[in-house]
Order: sequence, then C-alpha cells, then structure tokens
Amino acid sequence: MDSVEGPEGPPPRVGALSLPSRIAVALTVGCVAVGALYHLGMVFLHVAPSNTLSKEHATAVSDYIYPEFEQNWKLFAPDPLQQNIHVQARADVLEPDGSRQTTGWVDLTAIDIAAMRHNPFPSHTQQNELRRAWGFYTDTHDTTERATAGDRSDLSRTYLLQIVEKRFGPTLNGGKVTRVQVRSATTPVAQPPWITGGAAQSTDYRVLPWWDVNTGSASTASTDPSAVPTTIPSAVPSTQPSAAPSAAAPVPSSTPSSGQENAS
Repeated sequence: MDSVEGPEGPPPRVGALSLPSRIAVALTVGCVAVGALYHLGMVFLHVAPSNTLSKEHATAVSDYIYPEFEQNWKLFAPDPLQQNIHVQARADVLEPDGSRQTTGWVDLTAIDIAAMRHNPFPSHTQQNELRRAWGFYTDTHDTTERATAGDRSDLSRTYLLQIVEKRFGPTLNGGKVTRVQVRSATTPVAQPPWITGGAAQSTDYRVLPWWDVNTGSASTASTDPSAVPTTIPSAVPSTQPSAAPSAAAPVPSSTPSSGQENAS
C-alpha cells in the first residue's frame, strides 16, 4: 500500500539533514554515550570489591566520586541506622548599627523532612544532600574536629559550609550573616514496645567550631524549600545544648553579643 504524503511532501528524515547537522548529532550522541559509560565505570570501581584495577586508579576514582556521587549502600549485608541524626545550625548576624546577634539553633534536617512530607516526588537534594554532607564530614574528621583525610577533609568542610551558607542566605533578621556554626543532635531509635531494658532516649550533641561565611558566595536569599526563614528568633542564655528544635521554632541558645563567642 502506498504511503500517503501530505500537501507539503514526505516527512523529514535524519538523512535529509545537512552534513554538518548530521555530524553534530553524531558527536552529541557519542559524547553522551562516552560520558555515561565513564560515569558508570567510575561508580562500579567505587562500589566493587577491592581489586587490582580499583587500587591502581583509586585516586582518580575518589576525585571523581566525592562528594557529589558518593555511594553508601551495601549489597549483601545492609546495616540499618540505629540513630536519628539531625543537623542543626545557627548564625552570627552583624546588625546595621554594628552590634552582633546570635540566632537560635535551626533544625535543617527537620526543614528537609517537612518539605518531603506528603510530597510524592521529593527531590534528591531534600533527601540526601545534608545527610551525606554531614556523613562526609564525620568520616574525614575525628571527634576533636581534626582532619584525618588530607584534602578530602578540607573538601568535606567546604561542602558542608556551602550548604549551610545557602540555607541561611546572606541576610537574616535585617542584618548580615558573618559566621555560622553547625552541630548534630543524635538520638537512638526507640526500641519496640515488646523489648524492655532498652537504652534511655537521650540526645547527644556534636558542636563544630564557628566558621566564617564567604560573603561573595551568594548575593540573594535562597528560594529553595529547604532554606531557613529570613527571620529567626534570637536566643536566651544557655550553657547546655537544648533539645532538638523543630523547623518552625528553633531552640534558643545564646544572647545578642558584641564580641566573639565560643562554641557551646
């Protein structure tokens, strides 16, 4: 049966493209294919059992994988998390009159969870960015915050700082954010009701030092759902870390100050 042609002739085909267009299409498809194969190869070497090839190219594989493509899964013996870890942060704000004010602790993890709740298609950033950044930092620093992995330690610190900077934005409470401080609040997962004598549900805190903000890293406040509110209550005096705050009501921790503060 003969094909029916429209009034303007047969539909265009790839063969009807000009030679330069066909070359451009072929190069584009080839580059995408090579890039996909390279990515899959690097990820495979990263997650595969140690072998001669992965050992020989360990540096190149690590430089490509960390931190954006880091894999954290096990094929045969998964180890479920036994703790709830919330990453929290606060900011040191320079007011227009020259005074300084420290915000209360803001639970960034709780903000991510609130943004994902009832969302059938939560973003990869909301699910993993903050959690993996904190895991990357703790894997490359000891409990006294000393670097244990050379350049990777510096990379993990910069990565975590940039995420917190983006969440807070350059201004808060009408002032300029000059420093940020991060801490984690770790609480054991509650035991099921049929188990008695479980560990007490206490929260442990790991408080990092104050970090100066790179004022040139952002010029406007973030519109991401994970960003913190542009106004955060100031805190009241406290010598002990307070309980994990909610996304809507950060727990206060210190008062406005005119000088430098030590970590809690």
